Amino acid sequence: MKMWSGRFRQGLDPEFEKWQRSFDYDKRLLPFELAASRAHARALEHSGVLSAEDLTEILEGLNKIEKLVKAPEYFDDPEAEDVHHFVEKKLAALIGQTGYKLHAGRSRNEQIATDLRLFVRAAIDELQNLLADWIEAVIARAEAAGTAAMPGFTHLQPAEPVLVAHWLLAYAEMFLRDSERLVSCRKRVNVCPLGSGAIAGATLALDRRAIAEELRFDDITANSMDATSDRDFAIEFVQALLLLSLHLSRWAEEMILFSTAAYDFLVLPEAYSTGSSAMPQKKNPDLLELVRGKAARVAGFATALETAVKGLPLAYNKDLQETQEPLFGAADAVTSMLPLVTGWMQAVEFNFARMDEAARSNFMNAWAAAAYLVERGVPSRQAHEAVGKAVKLCLDLKCDLRELSLKDLKAIHPAFDADLPARLELTEVLAIHDVSGGTAPQRVKQAIQSARERIAGLRPQAQAIAG
Repeated sequence: MKMWSGRFRQGLDPEFEKWQRSFDYDKRLLPFELAASRAHARALEHSGVLSAEDLTEILEGLNKIEKLVKAPEYFDDPEAEDVHHFVEKKLAALIGQTGYKLHAGRSRNEQIATDLRLFVRAAIDELQNLLADWIEAVIARAEAAGTAAMPGFTHLQPAEPVLVAHWLLAYAEMFLRDSERLVSCRKRVNVCPLGSGAIAGATLALDRRAIAEELRFDDITANSMDATSDRDFAIEFVQALLLLSLHLSRWAEEMILFSTAAYDFLVLPEAYSTGSSAMPQKKNPDLLELVRGKAARVAGFATALETAVKGLPLAYNKDLQETQEPLFGAADAVTSMLPLVTGWMQAVEFNFARMDEAARSNFMNAWAAAAYLVERGVPSRQAHEAVGKAVKLCLDLKCDLRELSLKDLKAIHPAFDADLPARLELTEVLAIHDVSGGTAPQRVKQAIQSARERIAGLRPQAQAIAG
């Protein structure tokens, strides 16, 4: 029996009936639907709509459904429109007419809003743990790199040398911010729509705060129209996942570049690479390329969500059914990526010798030379000009800045002196960036410790919010 068929004289077109069902994908919400139904049943008993016997019967039926669905074939129900209809049908089949009492005072509009909030909350908690694993792997590799150096790039051109650890910590910072965004999003997700009815609020005197407390929501929604039609929380969650995915894609792109023969900064782990069916010598960065591709899918999911709701009048519209698959798809994409990139990061081999060699070339000590002049009272702009001329001379002579004669240096600017070559050695160039957030070894060591302290709070924070 349909949940709405009373006023209809004619059945649905069979093709339309199949086409409009959402059960094939929203059945994954069943654990949340059952939890919300238990809370609603207790509220109905408290308000006098259900007897104590009714409540016991309903709760036992819901518990039995939870056990039965462990068998995949139990989900084979071509008539169920959605997860709500499925639970009602199964409950009535198990306990008879009492099962239909459960829907008193509620609407599918508020049910789906509640289920989706519970889904997003659970997804955030899972992602926080996966993010903690991932960031820990990045920090561990940064710490293991010690004082190894590499080129830093701007515009994909060699710029200044940095510690390998400093480079890796840049990614740790991105993902720590992603974690913070998820924590912030979770606060707005964690409000309970139950009691909102279809649009105007429940028709029964339900204790909404008791329902929210049982489901471990922090608060209740303030407006029934907004509660049943709001998908801001889903959009915000997927936008946070999009940023996380973009960061993963940037990381993947750089790892691909650095694995090429032109850079040779790292060796692709074979456990996460494949070969060519035509060229026997090839080892391809498949995991990294798929991460880039998955990020594109998450961007598509975010766009689909935003577009689905952009022109909807209040309150609930069937269009909102179309927001579920993008939400699930984005969550699944990121949840599947994080353990794999964590494994990749733990397995990759860095070619520190090649990185160090590259960090000593291409005049990446030029700014250090300019800083040398500034220390001697030369205005910054004039120092920049002088070092630029020195670089031009080096290009003509095919040598490095450290190899220019003192005579040539003095001809460019009298403030140059015999101690310049020592000041342009790699260790000295790294050491002058001695500010918070800089690449000086001592500062990077402090940054690693700070990152470890911040990541130590990720899991406890997620668990505490989960209650």
